[in-house]
Amino acid sequence: MRLLVAGLGSIGQRHVRNLRSLAPVEVVAYRRRRLPLPADLQGEWIRELDDLDEALAQHPDAALVCGPPAVQAEIARKVVEADCPLFIEKPIADRLDGLDALVGEAERRDLTTLVGYNLRFLPQLPRLRAMVEEGRIGRVVSIRTEVGKWLPDWHPWEDYRQGYSARKDLSGGAILDLIHEIDYTHLLGGPVSRVTCVAKHASSLEISTEDVAEIVLEFASGALGSVHVDYVQRTTERSCRVIGEEGTLVWRLLSNELHLFEAGSGRWQVFREEDFPFDATFALEMRHFLACLEGKEEPVVDLRTGVEDLRIALAAHESAEAGRGVELSRASAGSPTGATRP
Repeated sequence: MRLLVAGLGSIGQRHVRNLRSLAPVEVVAYRRRRLPLPADLQGEWIRELDDLDEALAQHPDAALVCGPPAVQAEIARKVVEADCPLFIEKPIADRLDGLDALVGEAERRDLTTLVGYNLRFLPQLPRLRAMVEEGRIGRVVSIRTEVGKWLPDWHPWEDYRQGYSARKDLSGGAILDLIHEIDYTHLLGGPVSRVTCVAKHASSLEISTEDVAEIVLEFASGALGSVHVDYVQRTTERSCRVIGEEGTLVWRLLSNELHLFEAGSGRWQVFREEDFPFDATFALEMRHFLACLEGKEEPVVDLRTGVEDLRIALAAHESAEAGRGVELSRASAGSPTGATRP
């Protein structure tokens, strides 16, 4: 299998390693800056090019787009126009311009598309979603999610101030960078009708982006969602609490635990996945992508869903800047976020 990989930073390198452990692959790497690659990513099986059209002319079987959000949409457009299946990292872009057309073209060509939400492959998420849909906790009224980690610890081998997360010019920042929480909150709560957000650079971190945000989602169902994201917590936190009229679900992502309280029994049940390392989600994601390419599985999160998640995240940015709530609209015309102001 010949793969085009656009972007060979830490996540692109991780995906290549996982793919090579799953199947024989040849890689065409599109890179503007040819920084030295680790020894295990060198050899005759990988070819580096600095021209995207030349890379696509190698007729790859699929493409992985793993660059900063500001450049991903244009690369993805060329990939789709080349009739090439697409894996694209989250967030898929930093604006909505042209994304509806991109989705439409990918669907018209019947191309496989998958967005890089590796948290979708944590084993407790399908169980949590099933319990919500089965009505185990009754009508859902609130979903609260939280993620926080000290930014300099993310990539300790490099200066955090130079990374994408820290730089406004690369469309970094906690809201877009930690869009995973928006994705699975959206998955559990359904369509979002209104977004309100307060976001700030509140810490002493030397960055040009927000490092903490509180996002309130109003779902079409009438339930409320709250998403907390930050770059500041010294002990990594990742959790989700779903509150229903007949019980509560608490998902602790890092320990692979799901806690269920049902009013009828008056007690908690705990479901655990033993010995499941978080990094395994990335390998499962690539295994799933290969299965989708072979027609054996359907993408768990396609390009259209990635656009809807981005619409929510950009509405959060707009709300924080304007100091008011933002009504979401399915149409992308009218404002950069595809939202309508009240």
